[in-house]
Amino acid sequence: MKRGKKYIDAVKAYDKTAQYDQEEAVSIVKKSAVAKFDETIECHIRTGCDGRHADQQIRGAVVLPNGTGKTVKVLVFAKGPKADEAEAAGADYVGADELIPKIQNEGWLDFDVVVATPDMMGVVGRLGRVLGPKGLMPNPKAGTVTMDVTKAVNEIKAGKIEYRLDKSNIVHVPVGKASFSEEQLNENFNALMEAILKAKPAALKGTYIKSVTLTSTMGPGVKLNVTKLVNA
Repeated sequence: MKRGKKYIDAVKAYDKTAQYDQEEAVSIVKKSAVAKFDETIECHIRTGCDGRHADQQIRGAVVLPNGTGKTVKVLVFAKGPKADEAEAAGADYVGADELIPKIQNEGWLDFDVVVATPDMMGVVGRLGRVLGPKGLMPNPKAGTVTMDVTKAVNEIKAGKIEYRLDKSNIVHVPVGKASFSEEQLNENFNALMEAILKAKPAALKGTYIKSVTLTSTMGPGVKLNVTKLVNA
């Protein structure tokens, strides 16, 4: 893969084989984000879990103290007073059965997060084949299946992110934008790591966190000192 001059310059600015302390890693990644748009700063956490086993799954959500820097569109499946509540909370779209054909047949997916009241999960379940592969299915562990739609919408709009293992047992999550201050990025990163460490499956034997890498959308990855992170 051919790399641009900016990427190559960014790689030269640090030691790719080294493991950096958190603050230094954040600083390097922020400086290497030189694209013409506001790059997302991402965290990639490689775990020792085996996601094929239910008791080694990691899935949850955390509210980043400084948000993600992204405007998130929320769709809420609710009826009656709960639908009114969702609208009052600032949900972008609120509906019920009438949204099924729009999503299923017309391919409408103009939203980032789906919230549903428990009584609507029978309806939402019909969209499993569409929403599932895109990671959009509401889930109680992520707080997106709930009767408290006001809290759910408020938290998502404030910067709540969901984390889960992918097929390679890696967690990929945004921790902010390149335009954030280093302090904001560090605060967000700390909130994320605290949640991930608390989510350690009791059934896991061996190393939990194998590696942690910070990167910007277009920049190179910077490895963090895992020992310090885990024992902080």
